[in-house]
Amino acid sequence: MSQQSLDSQFKPAGEQVDAGLIVLGSINIDLVVSGQTIPKPGETVTGGSFFKANGGKGANQAVAAARGGLCPVHLVGAVGNDQFGSNLLPELEAESRLDTSYIRAIEGVETGIAVILVGDDGENCISVAPGANHAFDRERATDAIQNCITGCNVLLACTELPLDTVRAGLEIAKSNGLLSILNPAPVIEGLQDESLLTLVDIITPNEHEAAQLTGIDVTDVASAEKAGRILQEKGVNTVLITMGESGVMLIDQQVMQIPAPTVVATDTTAAGDCFNGVFAALMCESADLATSAEHAVKAASISVTRPGAQPSIPIRHEFL
Repeated sequence: MSQQSLDSQFKPAGEQVDAGLIVLGSINIDLVVSGQTIPKPGETVTGGSFFKANGGKGANQAVAAARGGLCPVHLVGAVGNDQFGSNLLPELEAESRLDTSYIRAIEGVETGIAVILVGDDGENCISVAPGANHAFDRERATDAIQNCITGCNVLLACTELPLDTVRAGLEIAKSNGLLSILNPAPVIEGLQDESLLTLVDIITPNEHEAAQLTGIDVTDVASAEKAGRILQEKGVNTVLITMGESGVMLIDQQVMQIPAPTVVATDTTAAGDCFNGVFAALMCESADLATSAEHAVKAASISVTRPGAQPSIPIRHEFL
C-alpha cells in the first residue's frame, strides 16, 4: 500500500471523530535529572540538569492520543488531594480533546511520583512511588468508566494501577463491545492469568515485557513471533511488540515488522507511551492495525529526540 493511500485513511487535524477513547492508567509527577551517565549503585554523579513535568503512563498515553488523534479522550485515574495533584490538572485540561473530569482526587494519599534519571545516550532508569495510583480501586474505576463509556469504542489500559482495577476496565470494555488494548507495563503478578488475557484484544509489550510474559528472549522476528503466538494461545487476539529502534513486530494471523525511522535519541522516557496513545487514537478512527502502528512508530521516533515525557510527545501533523 502506498504512503498516500495509507494517509488517506485519516482526516485533517482540524476535524474530529465522534467515537471516543478511554485511557485507564496512572498519573504522576515526573522529577527528571539528566546527566552524562546514570549512576551505578553507591555512586554519585554531578553535573546534571533538573526539570519537573507531568507524567505517568496513563496521562502520557492520554496526552499522546489527544495530540495525535481526533477522538475525544477520557482519562480515568487518580491523583492525591495535594499540591502536585492540583498543579498537574490544569495542564492536562489544557490539552485539546482531553477530558479530565473522570480523574479522582483521593484523600489521605499523595499524587504518584516518578524519579527519572536520563543519560546522554537517551537511556533512562525510573523509580516510582505510586501513591494515589495504587489507591484507585475497582469501585472507583468502574464508576468512572461507566459514566464516560457512552460513545466510546476503544479502551487503553496500562498496569501501573492495581491489577483488579485493570481487570474491571477490561471487563467493562468486553461487555460493552469496545476494542481493548493492554499495555502490560510494568509486568505485575497475575498479569499472565488467562482469565485476564482473554479480555484483551490487543496487547502491546516491549521486548523485555514480552520476555517476562512468555519466557522467550525477544531479539528478532522469529523470537517475537514465538512470544506473540504464546500470548495468543493465552487468549489475546493481536500482539504488538515494541522493540525500540528496531520498530514494532505485529503478530496477528500473519507477522509483520514495522521499521522505525532512524533518529538520534536523546531521551526515551515516554516512547512506549507515545506509541500506545497514538496507536489507540488511530484505531479509534477505524484505521487498520498496520497503518495505525506505522504512524504510531513515527510519533514515538519523534518523541525520543526530545527531552521529557509529555513535553516530547508530537502533534498530529508532525507524523501524519
